[in-house]
Amino acid sequence: MARFYVTTPIYYVNDVPHIGHAYTTIAADVVARFHRQLGEDVYFLTGTDEHGNKVEQAALERGITPKQHADEMVLKFKDVARKVDAFRGVIETRLSEYPKLSAVRLFDEIRAAGYDGGYTQVKQFVRQVRPTPPADPVVRFETAPGQQAQVDFAEFRLPWGKRYALLVVLGYSRLLWLRFFTRQTMAVLMRGLEEAFEFFGGVTSELLFDQLKAVIVDDERLNGGRLLENAEFLRFASHWGFRIRACRPYRARTKGKVERPISYVRQGFFYGRSFLNDEDLNAQALSWMARTANVRLHRTILEAPQARFERDERALLRPLALQPYRSLVVQAPPAGKLRLRQALPSVERRSLAMYDRIAGVLA
Repeated sequence: MARFYVTTPIYYVNDVPHIGHAYTTIAADVVARFHRQLGEDVYFLTGTDEHGNKVEQAALERGITPKQHADEMVLKFKDVARKVDAFRGVIETRLSEYPKLSAVRLFDEIRAAGYDGGYTQVKQFVRQVRPTPPADPVVRFETAPGQQAQVDFAEFRLPWGKRYALLVVLGYSRLLWLRFFTRQTMAVLMRGLEEAFEFFGGVTSELLFDQLKAVIVDDERLNGGRLLENAEFLRFASHWGFRIRACRPYRARTKGKVERPISYVRQGFFYGRSFLNDEDLNAQALSWMARTANVRLHRTILEAPQARFERDERALLRPLALQPYRSLVVQAPPAGKLRLRQALPSVERRSLAMYDRIAGVLA
């Protein structure tokens, strides 16, 4: 079999590929394809020249070393000359019909069609062109002023231990209340909510929770059943005059108005700050709410939550209860050792001599 050798110019890497590089490469490729059709064994050579004053000058203009410059430019020339590009149409057509085809499967298919390059090119190309399925549309659910508040806990770690932030966000105005607690219990939840109601100056018609165990005992709505609330928390809700609502299982996105503020608290307040103790932590949180969180321009409602609350929502909140809720659940005293007074028998004390006399009489 006759052999045929063809080469492009060895391209300088002082700049990115341009029309001149494309012209000479295509011309060489046409010649190579012609000789392959003649049945000849064709050797096609191309490459880059990474030496020369122009390369050094281009690197100096960019403020990097010639090697760094050459390494970056070579990648751009390789992208232009990828063998997989000749099979681009095949891969894109297959992926348009079957978007989940693996890169390994497509590699096998184009090899059968004549591809003689490596797998890495195929994998990278498939990653670039694979169609991504459209995300499920999220419909923003807005509530009327005074209708709903969303509630959730978030865990934070401090040098002296874990603390749990309770967040309450008004659905209409996005006004935020925040406080850190040492525990995440129903008693803490009820105490925190009462503080939040005092902060807002009223109560919304309903509170939305995300399957909190202190609130929701069982939820069989996905199976056609009903929501079962904690009886003690139901009494608390009745005392304060709000309805309990819960996100359906696996649908926490319904509670986005409080989920997003949790991330905001982590980044905007907690991260990068120092705290002396729990009192300082909550004092800084209160100051941050007043000076930043509730007076900033909110990106969704396009105004400050505090201003929106004062204008539209405060007057529509339900009135506060006349007194705090008194739990019907008897709190057991903390576990500890119980000291029981034992009834010990009284013992008459006698000297040993007395026992000797008693023994002599009996003898």
